[in-house]
Amino acid sequence: MNNVEEQAATRATTKEWASLGVLTLAVGLLSVDGTVLALAVPSISEDLRPTSTQVLWIGDIYSFALAGLLVTMGNVADRVGRKRLLLIGAACFGAASVLAAFAPSPEVLIMARALLGVAGSTLMPSTLSLVRATFRNPRQRTTAIAVWAAGASGGAAAGPLVGGALLEHFRWGSVFMINVPIIVVILVAGVFLLEESRGRDRAAIDLLSAGLSVTAIVPVVYAVKPLAGHGLEWSVPASAVLGVVAGVAFVRRQRHLRTPLIDLTLFRVPAFTGAILANSLGVFAFIGLLFFFSQYLQLVRGLSPLEAGIHQLPSTVASVTAVAVVGLLARRLGRGRAIGGALLVAGAGMGALVVTEGFSTYAGIALSLVALGLGVGVSMTLATDAVVAAVPRERAGAASAISETGYELGTALGIAVLGSLQMAFYRSQLDLDGVPAKDVDAVRESLARASDVLPPSSEVLSRAQEAFTVGMQLTSVCAAVLLVVGGVIALRVIAADEDAT
Repeated sequence: MNNVEEQAATRATTKEWASLGVLTLAVGLLSVDGTVLALAVPSISEDLRPTSTQVLWIGDIYSFALAGLLVTMGNVADRVGRKRLLLIGAACFGAASVLAAFAPSPEVLIMARALLGVAGSTLMPSTLSLVRATFRNPRQRTTAIAVWAAGASGGAAAGPLVGGALLEHFRWGSVFMINVPIIVVILVAGVFLLEESRGRDRAAIDLLSAGLSVTAIVPVVYAVKPLAGHGLEWSVPASAVLGVVAGVAFVRRQRHLRTPLIDLTLFRVPAFTGAILANSLGVFAFIGLLFFFSQYLQLVRGLSPLEAGIHQLPSTVASVTAVAVVGLLARRLGRGRAIGGALLVAGAGMGALVVTEGFSTYAGIALSLVALGLGVGVSMTLATDAVVAAVPRERAGAASAISETGYELGTALGIAVLGSLQMAFYRSQLDLDGVPAKDVDAVRESLARASDVLPPSSEVLSRAQEAFTVGMQLTSVCAAVLLVVGGVIALRVIAADEDAT
């Protein structure tokens, strides 16, 4: 059979393209859940009265749990069946959504968000590895991954719009209840449309490695929170050291296992490593921005949740538009140069946002969001394709888990680090002169709490809003630098590896 005949024989059927719709819906739902909460923060703050640290935990414990368990669940999917794990995880995701929707306290909401992350960790690697197993034709696989990536990036960007539309008419719990009917569609359609696939290896999963992978991720990210909120207290170095030690132990253990959770030999391929780094940095900046940008639109610009979601629509549309151009860019420039150029465009968009956030008009912000959304959408799609194409089909679940761990770790770090920086910059710029003694702690806590206790026309509130804006601009500068670094990595590492081969 010649190459043309072989490609024709592996072309996807109508049923397989329909199954892509189910997989894209699943990954889109997970991405929406990562950002939909941003617009609900003011409502949650008013109802549950969480501290600023609890607000950050509510925002990113979901991604912590996802990132910590993705490697393990990718390997579980390879062994027990990717379709089976996806359907089980979807049912659990629906149940956790109901718990979050009716949470009576910040602590219960944090727990529910953690359970959502655990359930989501069974879905994410299964979706991408099923795409890899279903679409064997290389050109069709690139198209399928582009659609899948559009679901991921578009879902993340659409989260604020979905949240705004719901919050305009319902309480904050509606941003979780919307998951339930979507989960029902995934379960019903998935039973009929998805084909089961497994890896060849049936070896038992090393539970110690699984525990070490979680312990390596969560404590390091946790250390950022008290550092920004309360300074260098004892838990900061203790958590950081615990995470680093667990990370070193995890890497050393993988080198001696016959069937490791992470195949470290994959990182010997420069294009693979470069794609993981570039994708993680892009997501770090993009999702981190969305988390506090939604608060800026509501608390500083005075928009309703729905209006704030609509004002973020340019990034959503641009991110989804990436599907139409990735193929052309990859053929003309090569993956590495296309990824690098896209991240540089995103960095320019982020840099422009630093300036336009201080303008009274919206046009400059919209153009900045278009550049940011398009750049991240293109880079995410091509980086994901580069990762998946580099591995044999039988290790698709584990490799997908590495890619998605980078994505979710970037999401978690983006919210934790950039959110904490935003909080620190806000407090450093805050002028507390004239603030009633009884309100000082609330004003220092966050702009959301300041808006609760201060009159809308208060000069003190105006100064707090200005401090928040300056803090956001400084944080956006940091994010822009990281996007440029990601672009340079792609140009120097991925493109160079492609040229060498």
